[in-house]
Amino acid sequence: MSVNKVILLGHVGNDPDVRYPAKDNPVAYLSLATNEIRGTARVETTEWHSLVFGGQNALIVERYVRKGTQLFVEGYLRSREYEDRMKITRRKTEIIVERFEIVGRKQ
Repeated sequence: MSVNKVILLGHVGNDPDVRYPAKDNPVAYLSLATNEIRGTARVETTEWHSLVFGGQNALIVERYVRKGTQLFVEGYLRSREYEDRMKITRRKTEIIVERFEIVGRKQ
């Protein structure tokens, strides 16, 4: 048995980048920041996550989500390899969002 589940609560770091790889199949990309305070020195660290929304979720994100919006997301991890412009093979881990809620908006 195995489990691949991600649950995050954080703030959006950029406006969504929506693309249409197929005619009626939008895909939205954005980053999400989560903060954590560790140790007795109370050091705050920020972790950035790459999120991918597909279909109807991508359309909702495109319409209602902007930089600074607080999101609760549930999804799973996916890693992929690609070749950059310099012909170097890169590996990227993304969170494929299955469900999300807008918790708060930037004023």
